Amino acid sequence: MITEKFGKTADGREVLAFTLSDGSSSATVLNYGGILQSLVVPDRNGYPVDVVLGYCDVAGYERNGGYLGALIGRFGNRIGEGKLVIGGKRYELFRNDRGNHLHGGKEGFNRKIWAHETDGDALVLRLLSPDGEENYPGNLSVEVRYTFKGGELGISYRATTDRTTAVNLTNHAYFNLNGEGHGDILSHVLTLDSDMITPTNDTMIPEGGYRMTEGTAFDFRTPKPIGQDIGAEDIDLRRGGGYDHCYVLKNRCGEFVRYATVKGPASGIVMTCFTDMPAVQFYAGNGLDQVGKSGYYGKRAGFCLETQAIPNNVNVPEYAERGSSILSPGEVYSFRAAYRFGTFKE
Repeated sequence: MITEKFGKTADGREVLAFTLSDGSSSATVLNYGGILQSLVVPDRNGYPVDVVLGYCDVAGYERNGGYLGALIGRFGNRIGEGKLVIGGKRYELFRNDRGNHLHGGKEGFNRKIWAHETDGDALVLRLLSPDGEENYPGNLSVEVRYTFKGGELGISYRATTDRTTAVNLTNHAYFNLNGEGHGDILSHVLTLDSDMITPTNDTMIPEGGYRMTEGTAFDFRTPKPIGQDIGAEDIDLRRGGGYDHCYVLKNRCGEFVRYATVKGPASGIVMTCFTDMPAVQFYAGNGLDQVGKSGYYGKRAGFCLETQAIPNNVNVPEYAERGSSILSPGEVYSFRAAYRFGTFKE
């Protein structure tokens, strides 16, 4: 593992970059936001391709939205109206997205400098989120472990608390398997092993119930280009401006399974995805509009597969039954995700 200075934040904090190498492949992670800044893998001809969107300097991450490559917490995705009720007490969380709480609020984990250490070939990042931060109860101790070997990026999440609280951690990497900055991802072929999504209201909050994907634009159970049905006339697609929806996975919470594969047709790179979380947010980058590492990232220049518990499960008991985000003292929040890279022939 190579450690280098990446730059400084606007308030003078040093940011380090850690590069985990695996032969001709490498992954670079920052201690700022736990950001996956770069992920280089060989294409079908053996040429290195950076498949993760990001920025070349700290200022890019500080100035721009989109959470590119960042660790998300305390709560990835949305909580309706910022409402969190624990033990009969209501906690008002910061509303930063259409009247709802999104990705940890005003200053989530993506803006923090994480403590770091190495453990063999793993990078271990740690963060203490104090009681009352973003109005969440409890001192939350978080550990995220990055590994990269055998062509596979692994991310393991662990957290404990001294008061009952809510936690839903994820990584917000945007992928373009043809290479970051290499056009849009509409020709990427996605297979996603899920029978249903969680429909939302007009502000993208799942309020209960499930929608079967069969016969709809959301059906990726057999391989299909992301762009094939993204413009279909569909109320849920219209609300999301394209794909920005939670897919409910078939595994039991805690059961590690393969849930998706994605192929980049121009590069021949294939990514196979695994998790033991109960759901994944598939986001097609509908709102991208910024200048990144190699140039302009326009609409749908990258896609996200954010493993997590179902959004707003703290307010919807039937969602919590598939994996609750409420964590109590003495319990351990522990999940993992993996992205395995290879190539396929034309």
